[in-house]
Amino acid sequence: MSVLKELEKLQAMRSELEAESRSLREQQKELENSVLALEQEVVMEELNKEKAVIEELKNSNKAVKDSIAQLEAKKKDLESRLEKAPQTPAPPPPEEKKEEAPPQPEEEAAQPEEAEESGVTVTAIEGEALVESPEAASESPKKQEKKKRRFF
Repeated sequence: MSVLKELEKLQAMRSELEAESRSLREQQKELENSVLALEQEVVMEELNKEKAVIEELKNSNKAVKDSIAQLEAKKKDLESRLEKAPQTPAPPPPEEKKEEAPPQPEEEAAQPEEAEESGVTVTAIEGEALVESPEAASESPKKQEKKKRRFF
């Protein structure tokens, strides 16, 4: 009888393991279904995000297209206004005229040549006396004459 008891014991163990196996398979199936549902939710969220981004891009593109259309219309309007306007030649740019004062015999000789080369012209006004600095007044006329001749 010990064999019979052992057989019953093994059969009981088998039925327990089969029950556990069924329970584990059911748990596995439930988890697979749950994972599938969550994956679908994640995909739906990503889908909705993509749709939102696409919609935003469409709106942005539409705004830019509208702006381009307005600018093109404005450009055409301005071009047509230019074509309709009387074509008057643009005035030539003013030329720089070098107005030279009548030469002053003494003062012209006193001016250094370097001043003329740099484009600067110094002329004295008739009827007005030159103001000398205090330093120049203290110098002798000979020194002043030497300074004038150094330029030549």
